[in-house]
Amino acid sequence: MNLKELSELLGLSQTTVSRAINGYPEVSEATRLKVQETARAHNYSPNARAKSLATGRAHAIGHVIPISDQHEMMNPVFGEFISGVGQVYAREGYDLCMSVVTADDELNTYRKLHARKSVDGVVLHAPLKEDPRIELLQELKIPFVVHGRTSNSAQNYAWLDVNSFSAFSRATELLLDLGHTRIALVNGIETMDFAHRRREGYEVALKDRGIPVDLDIVRSDEMTESHGYESAKELLALENRPSAFLSASMICAAGIKRAIEEAGFEIGKDISIVTFDDDLSFMVSNEDTPVFTAFRSNVREAGAIVAEMLLRQIAAPDAALETKLLEAELIIGRSTGPFNG
Repeated sequence: MNLKELSELLGLSQTTVSRAINGYPEVSEATRLKVQETARAHNYSPNARAKSLATGRAHAIGHVIPISDQHEMMNPVFGEFISGVGQVYAREGYDLCMSVVTADDELNTYRKLHARKSVDGVVLHAPLKEDPRIELLQELKIPFVVHGRTSNSAQNYAWLDVNSFSAFSRATELLLDLGHTRIALVNGIETMDFAHRRREGYEVALKDRGIPVDLDIVRSDEMTESHGYESAKELLALENRPSAFLSASMICAAGIKRAIEEAGFEIGKDISIVTFDDDLSFMVSNEDTPVFTAFRSNVREAGAIVAEMLLRQIAAPDAALETKLLEAELIIGRSTGPFNG
């Protein structure tokens, strides 16, 4: 069924039907509902090109993904986030436009998206402490929301972030309360803003208890299982080994766990681990007590919130830019216990 046939069926002009489907405010609510219900009943879907011409919008959101050996994007957490944004886009009639590019071509890709008018807005991923992408998007006047935020920027922009500083400060305090003072940090790449904030939370909590930060038991790299394993293996071989580990991700924690068990130690008794755990839908545990003590955030829910924030910004470009800081939830598992010497 095309627009003309749908209009004839409803006894309305094609202009009225088009405006009702696309949510124009001058169409009454009763007419809009009638048109949309009839369109659904007859499996009518507006032509994307015609819809773009009628509204002046692409009805697409851009996600630019750089491929780099020093980037932490292409992992299961990213897929879960995309599931969250994708559900909102589909519900609101938007397409997801993903551009996979080299790291060197990322800025130019945003310029191309703007020049071609192929997206109505973008989501900026994995912000750095100082991020040139934010200034560029502001110059191009492209609506955008940052998943995360930057530490060294006074610019006004929309963002959603999990409070990494608070989570790692609280995690360190939890281990200190259990009697641990040699607490190793296995972190992500610290040019990434979230990893920088996690390091700050860890250091502040130690200093508040009068414990000096020992850089010999701090490691940072891409958050992989091998990073966790190699870091823990090296640190456990020290004469003054750590009695506890803070891990930047569940993926790293799996590697730390492997190294601890290979060294003949028991997790939660000899060595404790606290990790940051993105709540992934495909890794649901039915155990009453999970393996790892973790500060957990729901990354799919974060994706949905980011998408809704961006679509509101597109619909009302003069409105105040939104920011949202989420707190991680502490889940006590079997990987922590009192210091036993």
